[in-house]
Amino acid sequence: MIALELEHVTKDYPGGVAALEDVSLRLREGETVAVVGPSGSGKSTLLHVAGTLELPTAGVVRVAGHDTSGLSDRELSAQRAAHLGFVFQRFFLLEQHSVTDNVALGLLYRGVRAARRRSEAATALERVGLGHRAAHLAARLSGGERQRVAIARAVVGRPAVVFADEPTGNLDSATGAGILGLLGELNADGTTIVVVTHDQRVAEAMGRQVTLLDGHVVGDTCHG
Repeated sequence: MIALELEHVTKDYPGGVAALEDVSLRLREGETVAVVGPSGSGKSTLLHVAGTLELPTAGVVRVAGHDTSGLSDRELSAQRAAHLGFVFQRFFLLEQHSVTDNVALGLLYRGVRAARRRSEAATALERVGLGHRAAHLAARLSGGERQRVAIARAVVGRPAVVFADEPTGNLDSATGAGILGLLGELNADGTTIVVVTHDQRVAEAMGRQVTLLDGHVVGDTCHG
């Protein structure tokens, strides 16, 4: 089954900059994929477009088989909430809110009632090994704990695909290895993992590597 598909996708920015050009990719359910390439190759743009955070200039993005072309902002938000999760390098946590509140925000756009949001958040925090920190403020967590909160927020709605942008970039090697292990556990439960990374160790931990250069896919280790 195809979890997400890009068909002849191009993304242009003002000034004639083509961040992506004629990119076609199919991500299967349960894959682990590393998107690699030098700075400026289009990795983060690919993540944003594949995750429907930005619209392509041309081409089609399909999420769970559904063409996202022409959807309103509200409809795109609903698609993301139902199928996609995001983990960003800078975490983007609400510093003066509790860990539970930060994770529960991941369900806000799904129309889930407050009590259930908190219950689901508690389950997600247990899943990433942070149940004991649920009541703490985000500002009082270590870097590794903050990344785990971000992952819990991404997976609380049980998305089919989780995108992670340099998930170990701000962490020491031991903490980064723990985050990689956690992503592996999520994948074992059936979640498709897509990681944008400069770290070769992270890339090699994924089952598939897609290499970008100047907005083009120049390498893909997918077999069949």
